[in-house]
Amino acid sequence: MIRKYISLAGLLIWVCLTVSGQSAETGKTVHSQPSRAWTLKECIDYAIEHNIDIRQRVLEKRDQELSVSTAKFSRLPDLNAGVGQNFYFGRGPGRDGTYQDQSQSSSSLDVNTRVPVFSGFRIHHQIQLEKLNLQATIAELDRAKEDLALNITSYFLQVLFNNELFRIAEEQVNLSREQVENTEVLVRGGKVPESELFDARAALAKEELNKTQAQNTLKLSLLDLSQLLNLETVEGFKIEMPDIGHVLIEQTANLMTPEAVYIASVKNRPAVKAAEFRLRSSEKNLKIAKSVYYPQLSLGASYSNSYYHTYNLGAGESNPSFSTQLSRNGSESVGLSLSIPVFNRLSTRNQVRSARISVENQELVLENIRQNLYKEIQQAYYNAVAAHEKYLSSEKSVEASQIAFRYEEQKYNAGRSTSYQFNDAKTRLAKSLSEAAQAKYDFIFRTKILDFYNGRPLDE
Repeated sequence: MIRKYISLAGLLIWVCLTVSGQSAETGKTVHSQPSRAWTLKECIDYAIEHNIDIRQRVLEKRDQELSVSTAKFSRLPDLNAGVGQNFYFGRGPGRDGTYQDQSQSSSSLDVNTRVPVFSGFRIHHQIQLEKLNLQATIAELDRAKEDLALNITSYFLQVLFNNELFRIAEEQVNLSREQVENTEVLVRGGKVPESELFDARAALAKEELNKTQAQNTLKLSLLDLSQLLNLETVEGFKIEMPDIGHVLIEQTANLMTPEAVYIASVKNRPAVKAAEFRLRSSEKNLKIAKSVYYPQLSLGASYSNSYYHTYNLGAGESNPSFSTQLSRNGSESVGLSLSIPVFNRLSTRNQVRSARISVENQELVLENIRQNLYKEIQQAYYNAVAAHEKYLSSEKSVEASQIAFRYEEQKYNAGRSTSYQFNDAKTRLAKSLSEAAQAKYDFIFRTKILDFYNGRPLDE
């Protein structure tokens, strides 16, 4: 019995190790999903954390931080060291610098340093350029996060819309089921022919099919959202249903004119900020190009030493000791080096002109971004206004369709109407409800786009 338990324990340990090894080999990271429903904020936060494009832009930001650090350290002196070993057969250099007919070897050591004293302010401008590039990279990272958040919001609202369509389909099934039950009573009472019952059952089957299709559409929209979040599986994934009525009231109250949104947006939009930083960076690059016109002054220092060993010495002669040669052969130097540009085949002039063209081009890029921003805000505003008007009209249509359906339902239950007339009223009601749901979520999304341009969080 003990052996049996030992064998069973060993088998379990082996299985655990095997599964762990296979998981490690796959290299996949399984992202845990919260058991409760996901809010819009949780979806956005999770997507920003796990999105591949965002993570790549974070790496770009870290790389640019290293560029800033490299530019700052360029002010420091460098330090280089070198050693050498040479063998001479026949004529070779001696310690005094003359060549002699003797076989010898020499070992040398050299250490030197150089520090820039004046470089036409190139280092200063280079540091400022890299800092501006870093700020532009951060702004572009923020823009990518905002674009992803807007995309998540669109998919999230699509799930809400499909969920409402599914609820409408369920209500239609319930109404059709009640129709069948009421028709059965009417048939038994002799108020309507049996063909009405067949029509009612056919209508129920059609509504059940519509419900199945609406359910499949809802599942597919959940799948799309889960894939955008980079979830491993859609199983168990569901979203929290917000108070749409409260959202509608808030979005209607927050509707701003294009001019007001643009004034707030042009100062805070990451795309505009990134273009502004790129413009300032190109201006610094122009100053760096002009710095080549200036003389370059640097301070240098070096230390060198060597050891010589002669092989064919005469009788009574010997090589000085290693310590003696090190004490005698050392050489130290400190000096200034000034490089004055005289003529470099007009290379500097053309580089300056090219940098100036880059500045002008970046100015046009910034102006184009601002113009496109205002156009996008205008379009978003009028789309939101049109969506709001369509939503109000659809609500009136729903109200009228509900009244017409209730009237037709009373007539049908009293045996004074046909199933065709009843189903037609029910279909018109379902259509108006679907159109109202579409108009409602379209209006919410359009106003969310305005919030996006206005800098308001999308998950509020």
